[in-house]
Amino acid sequence: MANIPLPETNLPRIVIIGGGFAGIELIKSLKKEKVQIILLDRHNYHTFQPLLYQVATGGLEPDSIATPFRTIFEGYSNLFFRMAEVKTIHREAKCVSTNIGDVKYDYLVIATGSRTNYFGIEGLRESAMPLKTIPQALDLRSLMLQNFEKALLISDLEERNSRLNIVVVGGGPTGVEISGALAELKTHVLPHDYPELDFRKMSIYLIEANERVLAGMSEWSSRKSKKFLENLGVEVWTGISVKNYEGRKVLLSNDKTLQSHTLIWTAGVMGNLVDGLADITVRGNRIDVDEFLSVRNSTDIFALGDCAGIKSDTYPNGLPGVAPVAVQQGQYLGKRLKAIFRNKEVKPFKYTNKGTMATVGRNKAVVDMKGFHTQGFFAWWIWMFVHIMYLVSFRNRIVVLVNWVWHYISYDKAIRLIIRPYIKG
Repeated sequence: MANIPLPETNLPRIVIIGGGFAGIELIKSLKKEKVQIILLDRHNYHTFQPLLYQVATGGLEPDSIATPFRTIFEGYSNLFFRMAEVKTIHREAKCVSTNIGDVKYDYLVIATGSRTNYFGIEGLRESAMPLKTIPQALDLRSLMLQNFEKALLISDLEERNSRLNIVVVGGGPTGVEISGALAELKTHVLPHDYPELDFRKMSIYLIEANERVLAGMSEWSSRKSKKFLENLGVEVWTGISVKNYEGRKVLLSNDKTLQSHTLIWTAGVMGNLVDGLADITVRGNRIDVDEFLSVRNSTDIFALGDCAGIKSDTYPNGLPGVAPVAVQQGQYLGKRLKAIFRNKEVKPFKYTNKGTMATVGRNKAVVDMKGFHTQGFFAWWIWMFVHIMYLVSFRNRIVVLVNWVWHYISYDKAIRLIIRPYIKG
């Protein structure tokens, strides 16, 4: 395939695959550097993934958590963005093949993030609803609303309830947060939208294979969040996994069966890799990188964020796939590349954990920081402030803040629209 049309240059060319948190921070750190940066991404926008669940539950519109790359990098004379899907990395030829052509690189940065891991469980890939992208969030929103509309037409009580019931699998932050949001919809919003349906019959289940939810946080936060969820009416089942899903019947490891047409899968992710990297992966389909974020046995390829498998004494299974890790790695690699250009050295990368948090709903959140734990209203404000500040654009911060204030005052999540009907399979 022909090369992607790009300006000729004698400057070092840095090709970055993926415009997530890591890629964006790296580009920002190189804004004034004498290099040519090529950003490749299959979308033309950055997604703020921590708030995808709010798009799925009608709290936010997609453009509240998405920002076009060309807007983010307006004024960057050394950056060239191309919307492309990367197919193969040719390490010996120092070339990347995409669906729109090939591009040569001097330095390659892989920041492709993660994708859903179904662990080979039968029926999940075909029928479960993942939550990693904006299109998936919109599909989930449409599916839930379509099920409510269909429930109005069904006289059989068991079938009607299976349209109302929702099963969330995975008790990490995303699973906990979407379960809490759904419980608040059930209590405060859906009975007004669908007065003909008895939402007292609706069940929301949170299924977690570990013995507690939020296993990556303190036991104290885990207990508090579970209590919050149960007070909201969510049935939290821990120490149980999904064995099979047939589109309506959820078979669990305790041999119980749940009836639901909506199964939301947040239970696992794996590195989202492209061809050409199979021989350098570690646990979780991540790329094996050293303490300087270089791909093992390579001097010109780096990996960042969710797809990078870097271990430490604190994180023997690899760093968590969260935004702060990606942000810090992007900033670090910017410093390291500058050092390489100047024949200098930098210290190895070290992740600074500033804390973890999760929200369960209005006035309900948990926060773990070094030597400090809090929950409830104060934690909820911390959670909101941190997420507002991590949004990429000032416009998005204002839009999200206004939406949150309105929802807090009115209890109304007005974006309950089936714009694009979802059809399974």
